[in-house]
Amino acid sequence: MTTAYQFCPQCATPLALITQAEDGGDKERLRCPACGFTHWNNPTPVLAAIVEYEGKILLARNAAWPGKMYALITGFMEAGETPQEGIMREIAEETNLATDALNLVGVYDFQRMNQVIIAYHAQCHGTVRLSPELVDYRLYAPQDVKCWPAGTGYAMADFLRARGFDPEFIDPVWRHDAPRSST
Repeated sequence: MTTAYQFCPQCATPLALITQAEDGGDKERLRCPACGFTHWNNPTPVLAAIVEYEGKILLARNAAWPGKMYALITGFMEAGETPQEGIMREIAEETNLATDALNLVGVYDFQRMNQVIIAYHAQCHGTVRLSPELVDYRLYAPQDVKCWPAGTGYAMADFLRARGFDPEFIDPVWRHDAPRSST
C-alpha cells in the first residue's frame, strides 16, 4: 500500500499498517497507534469528457506527458458541484468550449491512480482555446480513435460500441513510440 501519508495529521505519530475489525471484516489500513486516526485512502472521483466538437472527437495533449499521446478532457470534481457541473467547468477551463448536451457514458475504476472515473459524452461548441496545461489538441473521426486498456480508454470503448464502432485497443500509452491518438 503506497500513500503520501507517513505521519498522523492529528498528532504527528508515524502511521503503521494495523489490521482492525470494520464492517465486512478485518481490514489492514494505515492507522495511528497513538490516537486511532485512520487513513482511509479511498479512490478520488475524476471527471472525464468525450468531447464531440464539429462532428469529431476532440482529444488533447497535456504539457506534462511524455511522448505525443492525446486523451480525453479530465479533471477533479470541486467541493459543492455536481459531476455534471464539474465536467462542464473542466471542458470550459481546458478548451474554452461551451457544453450543449451532456450524457453519462459510465463509471470506471482506475486502480493504478486510485481513482474512479465518471465519464460523459459532451456535445460542445465555440472556439477552442487551450489552457496552459494543454499543449495541443486534435480532432478525430470516431472510428479513428484508439483506446488504451484502462480508465478513460474503457469509457471511450463503450462510447464507440454504443455508436456501432468496434474499438481498437493499443498498448499502454505512456511510451514514446506509441500511436498518436489514444484515450
